[in-house]
Amino acid sequence: MIRTDTHMHTAFSTDSSAPVENMLDAAIEKGLESVCITDHMDLDFPPEEGAGEGAFLFDVKQYFETLLPLKDKYHGKLDIKIGIEIGLQSHLGDRYRELVRAWPFDFVIGSVHLVRGMDPYFGKLFQGRPDADAYREAFVETLKCIEGVDDFDVLGHLDYVVRYGKHQAREYSYRDFSDEIDAVLRKLITDGKGLEMNMAGVKYGLGFPNPHPDVLKRYRELGGEIITVGADAHRPEHVGYDFQQAEQLLEACGFRYYTEFRGRKPFFRRIGSE
Repeated sequence: MIRTDTHMHTAFSTDSSAPVENMLDAAIEKGLESVCITDHMDLDFPPEEGAGEGAFLFDVKQYFETLLPLKDKYHGKLDIKIGIEIGLQSHLGDRYRELVRAWPFDFVIGSVHLVRGMDPYFGKLFQGRPDADAYREAFVETLKCIEGVDDFDVLGHLDYVVRYGKHQAREYSYRDFSDEIDAVLRKLITDGKGLEMNMAGVKYGLGFPNPHPDVLKRYRELGGEIITVGADAHRPEHVGYDFQQAEQLLEACGFRYYTEFRGRKPFFRRIGSE
């Protein structure tokens, strides 16, 4: 089984109310050996998108003051790493670089949560057009974002947009968007950045993680090796979600290792070795 969950949220994130220790205790119950807390920091998230002023922001000083003592408290039971999930927008490169270099993060996920200032979660992006049009626009936007923001380690939930389409995967396949997706994957590989396999896609009823296994296979075919696994849990019961399937999926996609980060450096763990 995958023993490291590299993507989880606590009450420091606007969309979670979970106490940090509840998430850590759940990880131990699931048999995990290590986790990375990655709460949301989405600079310039538009309040009109429904989350209000100051949404998806938190006090980084308080974050470290809360999490650092837990590393000692859970020593020998759970290896705790401190990360962050930044919401990519192409104009935010300098601000994110200043933020993540000012603090000793172990891991930085870069995720695209906005397309033309709209979060797919709220549905406006899909109004009056086919899902496929919104999906293509999201992949084009993703490339712009990773060109504009360079200080992150792994791209989170690449086809996140499909979770919220009116018909979800009915208008989605790697083949239909291969040009746009390949451009994103090639950029990641060229820049030495990784890709996340986010198991929340399974939880949200897609029947596959984000991104789709065909995208994961393509990343591997192109030479990509850095692959992290995260449940994207916002509640304790979702920590390590379906990680048994995660291991099987990675192997089927051609991966022999999965990755965790410490001090922004990747470390590789052999699949099936535990």
